[in-house]
Amino acid sequence: MVLGGGTRLLAGASIVTCMVLVGPSAPSGASSAGTPLVEAVADVVPNRVMTWNICNPCEGDDVDRAAEIAAYAPQVIGLQEACVRDVERIRDRLENLYGLVYRAEYGTVLRSWNRCGGLPWSPGGFGQAILSAAPMTDLVSVEYPEGGSEDRGYMAVTTTVGGRSVRVFNTHLAQRRQEAVRADQVGVLAADVARHDRAIVLGDFNAVPNAPELSGIWALAADADPQCGPSLTGDCKPTTDWHSKFDYVFLRGVVPLEHRVHPTPHSDHHLLHTDLDTAGRSTLEAGPGPR
Repeated sequence: MVLGGGTRLLAGASIVTCMVLVGPSAPSGASSAGTPLVEAVADVVPNRVMTWNICNPCEGDDVDRAAEIAAYAPQVIGLQEACVRDVERIRDRLENLYGLVYRAEYGTVLRSWNRCGGLPWSPGGFGQAILSAAPMTDLVSVEYPEGGSEDRGYMAVTTTVGGRSVRVFNTHLAQRRQEAVRADQVGVLAADVARHDRAIVLGDFNAVPNAPELSGIWALAADADPQCGPSLTGDCKPTTDWHSKFDYVFLRGVVPLEHRVHPTPHSDHHLLHTDLDTAGRSTLEAGPGPR
């Protein structure tokens, strides 16, 4: 049975009310640290995308993470430092608590018991994940030839954003002070992005906008924040607790409409989301302008 928007709102409100009243008998994993559930949302925003390094390990649980995502209800979410089990729980909570139904695909690069728990002989997968309200096809998961101090990679899917088919990438580059490794990784990623006229590249690039190793992606795409570019004069909002911009929504053949950065107590990276015009001409197609 498919519930209408009004029914989902009523159901979501009833769930929240019951959890408040019942308290300790709420489902295992419910937020006990005082994090309130957000107001139920009628549906996802069809032209909104989000990127978030959810931090592993960090304080906060999957109820907190689901609440953060539900507050903005994007059509597509790219997660980094994501364990498969965590993503499954986040997806389930988004549906059960907020009526937001997402599909999930994974770009696992590590099998890590320390990171993701599970049995030592059957550890959880760790890497990237994409949640999408629309079906996803043509999944590609690539581990970079050189990951630096930890295996890294990217994934890509074809899905629908703003009513248009678009290729969505999600990546996590090598940690700080590994510039040469990141430059090689950008080369691998950019070669795939260049094959698509319409692409959205989400991720934690572990580099500030004017870092030389990002030149390969800047040549193909623009930041979702039109004030942010690779020059030192760009006004780029920080996306981390250490006041650096490491997280990006790069756009190729897609026009940004509104861009927001939201600090969160549940990760050392902020949430970024942007609303898009997937049918318009991108900054790169329209010609040179403020970068």
